[in-house]
Amino acid sequence: MKKKGSALVAGRVRERKTQSFLKGAMVLGASMIIVKLMGMIYKILLSNQYGGIGTGLFNAAYALYNPLFMLSTAGFPIAISRMVSESITKKRFRDVKQIHRISVPIFVIAGCACFLAMVLGGFIYVKVIHADNAIFALLCLSPTIFFGCLMSIYRGYFEGMRNMVPTAISEIIEAACKLFLGLTASFVVTKYCMGQYYDTGFVLGIKCATEADAEAATIPIAIGAAITGITLGSLFGFLFLYIRYRRGGDGITVEELKAAPKPREAGKTLRVMIRTAIPIGLGSIVMSIADMIDSMFVNIRINNIMQTDPKALEGVYGSLIPDSVLEAGSTHTYLYGCYGIALTLMMLITAVTQVFGTTALPSVTAAWTSKNKEQMKKSMETVMRVTALVTIPSGIGMSVLAEPLLSLIYSGSSVFDETEIGSRVLAVMGISVIFIATSTPLCSMLQAIGRMDVPLKLLSIGMVIKIVINYILVGIPVINIQGANIGSIVCYGFVTIGALYVLCRETKIVPDFVSIFVKPLMASAVCGAAAYFSEIFFDLFFRQRIATILAVIVAIVVYVIALLLVRAIKREDVLQMPKGNKIVKILEKRKLIR
Repeated sequence: MKKKGSALVAGRVRERKTQSFLKGAMVLGASMIIVKLMGMIYKILLSNQYGGIGTGLFNAAYALYNPLFMLSTAGFPIAISRMVSESITKKRFRDVKQIHRISVPIFVIAGCACFLAMVLGGFIYVKVIHADNAIFALLCLSPTIFFGCLMSIYRGYFEGMRNMVPTAISEIIEAACKLFLGLTASFVVTKYCMGQYYDTGFVLGIKCATEADAEAATIPIAIGAAITGITLGSLFGFLFLYIRYRRGGDGITVEELKAAPKPREAGKTLRVMIRTAIPIGLGSIVMSIADMIDSMFVNIRINNIMQTDPKALEGVYGSLIPDSVLEAGSTHTYLYGCYGIALTLMMLITAVTQVFGTTALPSVTAAWTSKNKEQMKKSMETVMRVTALVTIPSGIGMSVLAEPLLSLIYSGSSVFDETEIGSRVLAVMGISVIFIATSTPLCSMLQAIGRMDVPLKLLSIGMVIKIVINYILVGIPVINIQGANIGSIVCYGFVTIGALYVLCRETKIVPDFVSIFVKPLMASAVCGAAAYFSEIFFDLFFRQRIATILAVIVAIVVYVIALLLVRAIKREDVLQMPKGNKIVKILEKRKLIR
């Protein structure tokens, strides 16, 4: 009776939903746009309220969180996605079920261990970066590791089935909680602490001589409260995925399970999962550790400059660094916060190409497993072309419109100086984002064809290069935080070129590089010029915000026209889009597509 019930549970499912690469990318891309817009609003409001110091504390917490979260998941979500996709292609549906069962205890144990590591290690970390008051943010963020691991159980599973909808919805739930609950919590804490100061002259037991002292004592607590929204978001995101799986199933029918061959031994499945996950996880861990070291070096090296030659750094920024920051000895935290302000915009682009990597992996895995070389070539070219179509114009646009874009986004007068410094950072960061964002889908395709070791090797070498360059350049006053950007350009340029070379060598496929990279680059150059000159023109007649928005609209229109004129978009790409047939007919009639 129990066996029958289990079969019914397996069969009580909605029809299995799958998406092509572009459709899957559009689903995740749409959710990512919503998520990133919410995240941007969240960070903008925090920065406007708490300035460079608050942003620096926020980023310091994430610098420790990221490597620990990567360690806790250790590449298993990607491994699960690849194994599920491969098993479905081979119609080994019992293996698919077994993969899910085995993954559950792995993530639960890893999540608990890394949660404790963040709590205990946080007290050491804040001493190293000379930011003791970052501990509140760290402690509030630490439970997110555990809930994030629980979400990974289901995200990798559904993504392997090429069903991106559950992942997309859970991400929106996370972002909504972060925005609404996090900001509400920070507002309540700020109001309470400042009210306490006005009534008693104390803030949570700390005597404050001035209002500025009270605000300084309040900011770390308020940032911790804001981060609590992130933790609650991860909890609710997990609950959605769990309920979605229990009530809706995964689409594998009773008939498919009966017709499927017997699953591999559980031990063998676990060994395959570990062999697949370890190099992927190590690659992610290397990146996150490097980012953490990056954060430490930026703080430590700039703090060293302020100890040995403060006038040199003050000569670079002048009055953009407030006297209160200089007097408090928090210049390193302040400048790292300015770097974080630019980073917020850059992460929009890297998030989109991370979506491409997520959706490319099961698609390319299926083509590779079926040994369909023609389909493999199409999949590779589509992923690379769509990536280039997004990253190249975005990077160039961020560079030429750095100052007006940040002025548009961070409108609060309280962060005017931080925005000015951040725009200098963003102008260089725009170039690095092209390589950073392009490397992600390329590494995902290498993982899809079974070369999980290559991204690890490339990233390890690249990160060593980045750390060395950052340590040297950040310590030079005239360069300071720009050294982190230069290190990223060299590092990810190396990773991108290396990954592309190995992918072509292993698949024995030579993509159409002119169509993939040269044509988007030509159109992007025209787009960048249009953005730059139209912003100058509109600035003569409108306020800067309106001028920037009009310049962005003009740049997008010019870019689309340029793409069509150089025929950078292919017929098969459009066919994968919703209403693709109708769009193709219109473009073919005007001879704008091939």
